[in-house]
Amino acid sequence: MTDLKYDPVPHNQKAFLEKASKRRGFREAYDALEVEYALAHEMLSARSRAGLTQEAVADRMGTTKSAVSRLEGAGKHAPSMTSLKKYADAVGCTLKIEFISRTAKRRTAAPAVKRDAPKAARRSTLR
Repeated sequence: MTDLKYDPVPHNQKAFLEKASKRRGFREAYDALEVEYALAHEMLSARSRAGLTQEAVADRMGTTKSAVSRLEGAGKHAPSMTSLKKYADAVGCTLKIEFISRTAKRRTAAPAVKRDAPKAARRSTLR
């Protein structure tokens, strides 16, 4: 089994997004693939924390480096549960999938309202 260690290339996601978001159509395309990008980010982060190359992960999964590359590519491939479980095991993680209510997500994003404000003012800020 190959246990190659590597030095990850530094990547500043925030700076990348700031620069890329200036391009026309980027935000709409990025938002459409939000879940896929989040999955890819989690996979890459887990592999980086484990200090493994794609080749080492592939060896642990019993597959090829190109298959691992496809798994980590956002929006290019919809991985099966079996593949995700094997990947998680290869990088020393446990796979956890959650369904999060959209209404709960919106509630946390609502603007803060001062409790001492008049009732009518409070209603208008929540619309």
